[in-house]
Amino acid sequence: MTPIGIMSAMHEELAAVLQALPDEQRVQVAGRDFWQGHWHGRPVVAVLSRIGKVAAATTATALIERFGVGQIVFTGVAGGLGSGVKVGDVVLAHGFVQHDMDASPLFPKHEVPLYGRSRFETDVDLSASLRDAARAVLAQVADHVGPEAVSEFDLQSVRLHEGLIASGDRFVSTTAECRSLQQALPEALAVEMEGAAVAQVCADYGVPFAALRTISDRADDDAHADFSRFIRAVASRYSVAMLSQWLKNP
Repeated sequence: MTPIGIMSAMHEELAAVLQALPDEQRVQVAGRDFWQGHWHGRPVVAVLSRIGKVAAATTATALIERFGVGQIVFTGVAGGLGSGVKVGDVVLAHGFVQHDMDASPLFPKHEVPLYGRSRFETDVDLSASLRDAARAVLAQVADHVGPEAVSEFDLQSVRLHEGLIASGDRFVSTTAECRSLQQALPEALAVEMEGAAVAQVCADYGVPFAALRTISDRADDDAHADFSRFIRAVASRYSVAMLSQWLKNP
């Protein structure tokens, strides 16, 4: 059975995933620890992507070249951009764009040179199966994160959103930056630092890719508030619950 690649950008999320693998074995490649194991009987390779587009691209390439994964799923956090996308919500990516890609005037802004496009889509079938898993978890969010986290982060009415995610090598954390991105990419629902690079690598290799991003902040002047606490108490638990639901019911 072809292994599944699971990528996370934060240590806390990867640690939570590894706890679900009863037989994980570490293999070091390109200065990274790749953990091979099984989850609900399905072979997986879990790895910390590290932060940023180059690091994520290196990690995705190693998953494909060295471990022969047949699909890659990325879970992590992101800043909310779209109207109504709030802390505790989840965005299922339909596609990715690099918000800091600008080779103009040789190419249009955001277009990746020599590819003829700015957006890289996720896999429709893989995303559909993750959608079902995400909806099931969000319908019973208190069971997964606990009532204290629900109260602390106001998770009473969390939602699943689907659409475009923007990636760039910058942690967007000011209201001015947030508004600038909203004007430049009005369709973008969230912003993060890895997904577009992984999407491009997977497109190059023809490997299905999907991504679920939990909204940790609104990418504005309050983006630093309780960031680490949110990852531990909410995002990491979302990730494990959604991946488990997906792998259990492929």
